[in-house]
Parts: sequence; C-alpha cells; structure tokens
Amino acid sequence: MPELSVEHLLPEDADNATLIGRAFVPDHQGPSVIVLKGHKVVDVSSTFATVRDLCECPRPDAAIAAASGQELGSIEDLLHNTPRRTRDIGKPWLLSPIDLQAIKAAGVTFAASLLERFIEEQARGEPSRAAEIRRDLDKQFGIDLMTIRPGSEEAVRAKSVLMKRGQWSQYLEVGLGPDAEIFTKAQPLSSVGTGVEVGILSTSKWNNPEPEVVLVVNSTGMVVGATLGNDVNLRDVEGRSALLLGRAKDNNASAAVGPFIRLFDPGFGINDVRAATVTLSVEGVDGFKMSGASSMSKISRDPLDIVNQVIGPHHQYPDGFVLYLGTMFAPTNDRGEAGMGFTHHSGDIVEVKTPKLGTLSNEVVHCEAAERWSYGLADLFRNLARRGLIPRDK
Repeated sequence: MPELSVEHLLPEDADNATLIGRAFVPDHQGPSVIVLKGHKVVDVSSTFATVRDLCECPRPDAAIAAASGQELGSIEDLLHNTPRRTRDIGKPWLLSPIDLQAIKAAGVTFAASLLERFIEEQARGEPSRAAEIRRDLDKQFGIDLMTIRPGSEEAVRAKSVLMKRGQWSQYLEVGLGPDAEIFTKAQPLSSVGTGVEVGILSTSKWNNPEPEVVLVVNSTGMVVGATLGNDVNLRDVEGRSALLLGRAKDNNASAAVGPFIRLFDPGFGINDVRAATVTLSVEGVDGFKMSGASSMSKISRDPLDIVNQVIGPHHQYPDGFVLYLGTMFAPTNDRGEAGMGFTHHSGDIVEVKTPKLGTLSNEVVHCEAAERWSYGLADLFRNLARRGLIPRDK
C-alpha cells in the first residue's frame, strides 16, 4: 500500500499553499470541489460546482479564499479512506483533483527522454535490443543533442546532417523541430488520484512510470495552477509504432494526477514550476527499489511555450485543460535479466514528489484489475442537477 501520511502527502509549505481538489461525498452521491483549510477539508461545491468553474475565475486563489462550505472532516480521515481495498463507502474519499478539463500531454521535452524514445523506435519495442543501441548512440550521432534548442538554426543544421545519414526519426523531429509533440493522454473524468491504483496493460512487458509536473490551464490559456502526474508509458507498444500511441497511453487508470492542485498565488507561480525538481521512487513487493529525479531546469521547451502550442487561435478548450509537461526520467537499470532494463511488476509502489506540490503515490496493477472507470460526464451532470448546482446563466 502507498504511504498515506499527511506529512508525506502535502507540500512542505502547505500552510502557505492554496490547495484544491475533489472528493466523493456519499451524502451527495457524487463528487465535490474541496479546499484545504489547515488540515480540514471543506466542501465548496455550493459555490463551485466543478474545478473547471473555479479555474475560470479571474483570480482562482482569491475566489477560493473567499468561499465557505461544509467541513467533510480532516485530510487524514479522507486520505485514509481513499484506497479502494479498505474504503468505507459511507464516508468521503479523495479523487483526482481535475474534472472537465481535457487531459493533454507533451512528449520528448527533455533530451534524455528524446534519446530513449529514439532507442525504443530503433529497438522496435524489444527491450533486449535497447542496451546495445544505447551503447552505440554517441558513435552513431556524433552530435550532442543534449545542448540543442528545439526549432533553432542549430537544430535545423543537425536535422540536415542526420537526414543525409539516414538517421532522422519522428522522435528527433518533435524533440528538435519547432513543433512539440502534444497528444491526448486520457478523457475528462478518467484520471485517478493519489492513494489508489495506477494501471499498465497486462500484455505489456516493457513499461515505466513518467513523473511529471502537470499545469492547469483555463479556457483563456491562463495557467492557474500546477499538480503532479504519472504519465504511465508502455515502451514496447509505442516502440513498435508511434501510431500505437493511443494504445500505449490511454488505458484504464493510466493517468494519475494529484494529490492536489496548487493554485498560483503571490507565493507560488510559474517560476516555481520552472525551478522544480521532481523525484521518483519505485518499490516492489520483490524488494526491488529504484529512484531518480527530473529537473525542470533541463526542459528543452519553456512550459509556457508548450501551453501556447496547445491553445490559441488554432485550438480552443472551453473547459480548459491540464498539460503533462514531460519527463527526463526513463529508467534503464535492469530489474531482472541482464540487458532487459526496467519494467513494472504488479504491486509496485510509485511515488512522484516535489517539495512545493507534495507527493502523488499509487500502487501499480494491471489495467484490467484496476477500479473500472464508470462515472462519466452524464453521471456528473445528472448529479449536479439533482443537487441544484447547475446555474441557469453561464
């Protein structure tokens, strides 16, 4: 089971943070928007029916500070009632902190992950071939891809050189070219939060967690907050063909987000995202342990540049979106047989952590065994209507 202490969950400066999320409230038979007031969880759904509605406010941090509502209990109570196996369905529990937002992700935004995606492609999804390709990479390229800014004149020259050698790749295109890789990670309401299971396909034999910062963006393109995410990755599936990206990425319980959204306010903003270091730990029931870190200072595209590639005159999001910013972490250490690299085992505990956003903690299971996604948009709107929370005006 994931570690579910409040000290472990919350940001180190939680007393100064504006933290919002969602909880399932049995008395309402549906989800409510919540805010942390100290260690108390307050249901503010009478003011904000959805997280989307809150994010559309000109100053979400000020709006939530002025909101009042019903106390649901302590954060300790809700957190301990969140794991599915031990949950008392008569009491509230935590959900993913997002609701109507589109769930988008950016890929190949770090040079380290660019190289690993290139290796996957060359290995055709076979982990046994990856180690040899990785060893020969420097000799193959003769170019330090780690130092090239995407879309720059240097990137254009590198592309020309590599194309002449027959070494250009779809991953090098999005890693070095002007256009970022942006894809739909999952559907609204399908993400999972902290303390529950995260899923990998049972047919996948080569996969890994992807610890990432996730931006929360409203319909005007304004970034209003940030949280953490695990963009679960099936390396063998995507490695066979990039056209299988949907199969590799969008599966039951495969998008983890949380523990809370930290709203931007005078004490926390985009520069804190730019300076963040995201750490990852994996601990298996077999005694396996692995850790790593991803420094946002090494991202190849500025977070706001990526946001601007998602939304603008070319594409609108009336309910806003969340954006996984990518990771530089792609584990290569062998877990079992030499040369086969890392892959998840059922029962792994995965923790994604950064001091100002807290800890997202999940247990890995097969998608087929994870809690089924059964609560959709129609369910949400019927519930809000019964509760009188859908206003007639916009």
